[in-house]
Order: sequence, then structure tokens, then C-alpha cells
Amino acid sequence: MTTATANSLRNPEELARVDFEMVVRRLADDLAFGSDNSLFMGGGLEYASSRPYQPGDSVRLMNWRLTARTGQAFTKEYEALKRTNVYILVDTSASMAVGSTPLTKHHIAVWAAGAIGLVAQRRLSPVALVGAGEREVRVAPSLARNDLWRALEPLRAPGLSEGTKLAERLEVLLAHATRQSVIIVLSDLHDSEAVTVLRKAGHLHDCAVVHLQDPTEAGRLRAGFFCGTESESGASFLGSSRRHWETGEGVRRDLVRAGIDYLQLSTDEQVVPKLRHFLASRGGQARGTR
Repeated sequence: MTTATANSLRNPEELARVDFEMVVRRLADDLAFGSDNSLFMGGGLEYASSRPYQPGDSVRLMNWRLTARTGQAFTKEYEALKRTNVYILVDTSASMAVGSTPLTKHHIAVWAAGAIGLVAQRRLSPVALVGAGEREVRVAPSLARNDLWRALEPLRAPGLSEGTKLAERLEVLLAHATRQSVIIVLSDLHDSEAVTVLRKAGHLHDCAVVHLQDPTEAGRLRAGFFCGTESESGASFLGSSRRHWETGEGVRRDLVRAGIDYLQLSTDEQVVPKLRHFLASRGGQARGTR
């Protein structure tokens, strides 16, 4: 991970002063490292067959095992797979913007969405960003970088009075996605209906969920008793630093059973290494990792 990216992720005040596009590109480079052979995105080439070598064929396409076994030079032939659409749902609801650490869930969601989208486009997978708050941000899957930046821009500013519409946006997406796609959700999952719709999505598409949490949601506030207000509903409650809120274990179990890759990520953790490992190992033994 580059120094510039690390500093930007640790200090959100810097986010307004650095070049947004530059940092997203550097973060994309960090996330893509080591994930070339993963099931991260569904595009690319698939091995079809081998044929005898012809002058002018690239040495990189040689089938060395078949060549060694037969004593005759063979070249691999590939067929292009259909480009897989990638939908990235970014939760911009109020609970995402409230946090006890300098880097909020909203910060992580927006920056990670941009970087993941850029990596997908580099691998020739059309990308659409879908706003999962009240902001109507949705574009058709596109390989154009300008479309990615245009969709990211209205998501960047945190909102302290914005409701969540994650389940609703997922339902709309499932109704319009005519073929199997990759769906990546970046959210704190405060929408009570979201897990139910995600389970449905997991049976139809290749889904991954990054469940973002603040340390206080795991009972690590260290503040004794306190009065709080739920940022989206406005409901008041009395809390305690000893109280463990939703740990995510039940959510993880439900999503993994539906075949969805799951990562729980706290805002006080090193974001990039965990996210990079998660993306690099998608579909393998790390399914359901935390």
C-alpha cells in the first residue's frame, strides 16, 4: 500500500484536499494486487483447446506441458467470456456517516466502491454504482471511467439525515438484472429487510457483502452509560459501553448459507489488507471470512 493512500485513509480531513481520482487509482492498485487469479470479477478469457504452433504465435501462449509430452510445439487457444456486469451498492444512509473514529463507515464505503469499480473496469467488466441511501444514483453498467467518476461524485458527501433504502434498491436491481451479475454491497446493514433480499440475490447472482461496523457497535465505546439516538429513525435509547450491539454473527451465518461472500470490517482496523485478502480469495476457502 502506498504512503499517500495510507495517510488519506487514516485522516479523512485530507480527503477534501487530495486529488480524489488519484487516491482511488492508488487504492485500486493496492486492492488488485494478488487477486489476478481469483473469482473477483467474471470477465476475461477461458481456455478452449490447443493447436500446433505456427510461426508468429506468442511464446506466452505455448502449452508447455503438451509440448513436452508430445515433442511437438503446441499453442493454447482461448475464447472470450461474456462480460459480467458488476453492480456496487453504496449505503449512504445517516448511520454510515456517524462514527467514533476519524474514518467513518461512509468514508470506507465510497472509497472502496470507487477502487473496486476501477479494478472491475480494468478487467473489462462494466460497472454500475447504485446508491443504497435516499440519493438517486444509478447508471447503466459501463466501461467508461467518466461514468464511474460521475456516479461517485454525489455519494462523497456524508448525510446525517438520510434514510436507508438498501432492500428497496436491491429489489429493483434484481428485477432489472437480466443475466447473472456480480453484486457487491458496502453497508452497515441497518435496513431490517436487507438480509432477506440479499439471500434472494445470492441464489441468482455472484454476491459479496462488506459489512461495515463502528467499534461502538461491538461494545468498545468505553464511555459508561450514555443516551443515544438512532441516526436514521430518530429513536432515542439508553446504552452502555458494556452492551454488545449486533455482532454480525447471525448476519454472517445467514448470508454464507445463501452462498454470499461476507466480510465484517470495523472502522478502527487496517482496511486495505483485509479488503484485499477478501477480494483475492473470493469463492474459495475464505468464503464467509470475517
